Amino acid sequence: METSVRLYALGYDKVKTYLFAALFILGNLLLPQLCHLIPSGGLILLPIFFFTLIGAYKYGIYVGLLTAIFSPLCNYWLFGMPGEAMLPVILAKSVILAIAAAIVAKKTQKISLIALAVVVLAYQIPGVLIEWFSLHNLQPALSDFRIGFPGILTQVFGGYLVLKALSRV
Repeated sequence: METSVRLYALGYDKVKTYLFAALFILGNLLLPQLCHLIPSGGLILLPIFFFTLIGAYKYGIYVGLLTAIFSPLCNYWLFGMPGEAMLPVILAKSVILAIAAAIVAKKTQKISLIALAVVVLAYQIPGVLIEWFSLHNLQPALSDFRIGFPGILTQVFGGYLVLKALSRV
C-alpha cells in the first residue's frame, strides 16, 4: 500500500505556491462548513486539518504553512469558527501538522498509510499537550482522540486516497 510521491518543493517566490495554498485554504473553508451540517461534525471529523495535510504532504512546507495559518484565520474571520479561545490551539496544531507532513513526505518519498498515521500522530500528540496547557483541562484536550477519532481515520485513509489520486496527475 505504498505509492511513490512526486514532491513539489515550491518556494514562497513561486506563484504556484500561492495558487495551491489558496485552493487548499478554500477546501479548508468548505469542508468544515459541510461537516458542521452534522451535529458536532467539526469535533467528530476534524475537517480544518484535512487539506493542510494534503497540501503539505504533496506540495511541501511553504504550501503547508500558508494553508495551516490562513485556513483557521479565514474560518474564524468568516464564520467565527473555531472560537476565539480555540484559535491559537488550532493554529498550533495546523502548523505542527504542516511541518510533520512536509518532513515525512520528504523523508519517505512515499504515500503510505503508515506515513500518514505517523503525520497525524506527530501533530495530535503535541496538540493534546498544547490544548491541555492552554485550557488547563485534560478532558477537552483529549477530545480529538475520543470524539474526533473518525476524523483521525479520515485524515489517514482519506488523505491516502486523495494523495494517491493526486500522484497520478
